Amino acid sequence: MPVTKNSAAVVEQHTELLSISDGIATAEIAPAAGGALASYRWRQDGSVVDLLRPADQAAISRRDAGAMACFPLVPYSNRIRGGRFAFAGRTVTLPTSPDDPHHEHGHGWRRPWTVERHEPSAVVLRYRHAADSWPWSYEAEQVISLADGSLGITISLRNLSDTPMPAGFGLHPYFPSTPWTHVQAPVSGMWETDADILPTRHVLPPAGANPTTGFDVSETDFDTVFTGWTRRARICWPEHGRQLEIEAEVPLDFLVLYTPPGEPFFCAEPVTNITDAFNRDAGIDTGRIVLAPGRMRSASVRFTPSQAA
Repeated sequence: MPVTKNSAAVVEQHTELLSISDGIATAEIAPAAGGALASYRWRQDGSVVDLLRPADQAAISRRDAGAMACFPLVPYSNRIRGGRFAFAGRTVTLPTSPDDPHHEHGHGWRRPWTVERHEPSAVVLRYRHAADSWPWSYEAEQVISLADGSLGITISLRNLSDTPMPAGFGLHPYFPSTPWTHVQAPVSGMWETDADILPTRHVLPPAGANPTTGFDVSETDFDTVFTGWTRRARICWPEHGRQLEIEAEVPLDFLVLYTPPGEPFFCAEPVTNITDAFNRDAGIDTGRIVLAPGRMRSASVRFTPSQAA
């Protein structure tokens, strides 16, 4: 839904948890935890069900975006090998550590976001980054809204520097995984990876667990970027009689599937770029965006629940 200009004034930056509702679904947002969603719940047959993995109170208190329901990816998705890449004659070196050797997912999930507006069924969050080891200033925004039970997230990225900036963005949602959870997502290819989960070779999807024809989450072990994604996916929980449609916009043309064995969650991430896109430019589309000074790119993702057919 559109957010009107005469809505509530800017809310304090470190508000712990905000709630929105449309009477059918509710969502909780944790601005200080990397602008993350803490929950997305839907009413089904008189019950309230979690369509994203909900954050517990401990995660909310420690502002742990990685333990939330969904967090934003800016100014790129996934890993950059060694936190280093070259662009326009400049070598960029990002901070790394043994726990984060490839500066995964950029800055947005690591920093608090400002609440620009908060309405009953929508919230606008903003993050502004001043140039540092990432030598470009930029601004990111999320518009998170509920309408007729569907969750919509529009994410945008604007270059505030006076030189072109390499960029990417996306969302990192966590979904509940059950023994019968099924995913269908038409794709045409995928990237094989090395021990650091960095891309090595572009190949066809596996015959036995092809997202196009569908697969059971419990039978796979993906940490994989899929290409040729149609920007549509369906998640089914047949034992609970519900499903969730995911619809994304250009340029969210890649889908990351993460299905860790034995975990009660999995991820299906609409993103603009492949892993390590800034270091791979060898005649294949990596999804890397170059934002001219002052320019912005944005895209929306909609999550629509329904009874299983």
